[in-house]
Amino acid sequence: MQERLDFVKVEPKRILDLGCSRGGSFPGLSARYPEAELIGLDVAPAMLSAGRIPRAGWQRWLGIGKNSEPLRLAADAANLPLTSRSTAIVWSNLLLHWLDDPIPALAEAHRVLEVGGLLMFSTLGPDTLKELRSAFADGYAHTQRFADMHDLGDMLVGCGFADPVMDMEVITLTYDDVDAMFAELRAAGSSCAMKARRHGMTGRKSWASGKAAYEAMRKDGRLPATFEVIYGHAWKAEPKKTPDGRAIVRFDLTRKG
Repeated sequence: MQERLDFVKVEPKRILDLGCSRGGSFPGLSARYPEAELIGLDVAPAMLSAGRIPRAGWQRWLGIGKNSEPLRLAADAANLPLTSRSTAIVWSNLLLHWLDDPIPALAEAHRVLEVGGLLMFSTLGPDTLKELRSAFADGYAHTQRFADMHDLGDMLVGCGFADPVMDMEVITLTYDDVDAMFAELRAAGSSCAMKARRHGMTGRKSWASGKAAYEAMRKDGRLPATFEVIYGHAWKAEPKKTPDGRAIVRFDLTRKG
């Protein structure tokens, strides 16, 4: 996702990594924008702590290294602890599909962006884990609800963003067996794929039936799992209305009659 910044000319003073998890995007963003203040935000304090790089005792004593670590905030993406128009880039890698409703988070991203600021994100689309949904088609939700690319574009416009650009790619991963796939999903933080599994005798039968249906999809000795990755970016334009709904009219006072 970071190579998409090659085509964007910005010199940000502050970057917000929204849903930063352990901080996997920090090194690339810091290298690309060494002068920018980098803030990572995630709802899970444990994920923020897991990504911290401990400093040696002599570094702490001398005060070395403390400025190289991004600020990490534990907060909700729908209620950002930042002032309005305070951020040049909001970066969000694979966060939005975790949210029941992405709109509040997109609205908050728009609020904290400065005019001319950039939102860049990736998320998962509706073809993600389609094999799993087909195999376990029992009336229970075994995956998150994934918004499609066009709906996300409409959400961006509805939240006030301008010039949204959307595209996608399909990635197919393969696994030795169903258990290995679920283990990787859990390691990535996805519990939804398992939470709808029913318990008791009927649940065990359904689980076995689903696994058997998934096994029937095996190709070249491996089980496929599709991931539709959606990429998007949009800009915060000059507002056309005041917060109370009145139109803003701008005059070019530099012109001479």
